[in-house]
Amino acid sequence: MLEIAAVRAGYDRTTVLHGVTVAVPEDGVAAVLGHNGAGKSTLLRTAMGLIRPMAGSVLLDGEDITRLAPHQRVARGMAYVPQGQQAFPHLTTAENLRLVADGRTGGRAAVAEALDLFPVLRELSGRRAGLLSGGQRQQLAIARALVTRPRLLLLDEPTEGIQPSVVAEIEETVLALTRRGGLSVLLVEQHVGFALRAAQHYYVLETGRVTSSGEGGGDAEQTVRTALSV
Repeated sequence: MLEIAAVRAGYDRTTVLHGVTVAVPEDGVAAVLGHNGAGKSTLLRTAMGLIRPMAGSVLLDGEDITRLAPHQRVARGMAYVPQGQQAFPHLTTAENLRLVADGRTGGRAAVAEALDLFPVLRELSGRRAGLLSGGQRQQLAIARALVTRPRLLLLDEPTEGIQPSVVAEIEETVLALTRRGGLSVLLVEQHVGFALRAAQHYYVLETGRVTSSGEGGGDAEQTVRTALSV
């Protein structure tokens, strides 16, 4: 569904990605793993159009979207959840979701579907987002992205800094979303076990280059851990 082909990208004169190629399958998951500073977030930002590549291309359903602005990619069904449990802190949980839903066809139903996935958010609908725990804010960030009913979801470290009980909930939600079809996911994740359980294909990034790749699943875990230990 998404192909990032031979992309070279970075910031100003600093190149972070050196000819990276990553493909996300239709109705499937591709996981990107690597240590801090490997270029994982830069890869997602490039896919979303927040960084324009110096070379290479980004294709969505075979269409070259390399030059499209982020809002044009959203209109084509892409959604992005960056690191940091981002939300509008002075708005309530419900207001954060309605802000995304307003003006969208079926917006109210999309909010209801997102709350079904994260029931705790329904219980906290009247609480300001700034008063939520880190795990609850992360669930809210994912729910907000899902309100747009994307076909492709980019998730940047969705379990980073989250308490273990909520990590399990987020993992199960991501797995459930991919099992029901209609959604592809490009997942950047530190938890190797979760990433490989979710993904049909994985990529290991090291200093902006793909150093290992293969099929996902539990059988790949030792290979990936070895690649990450180098």
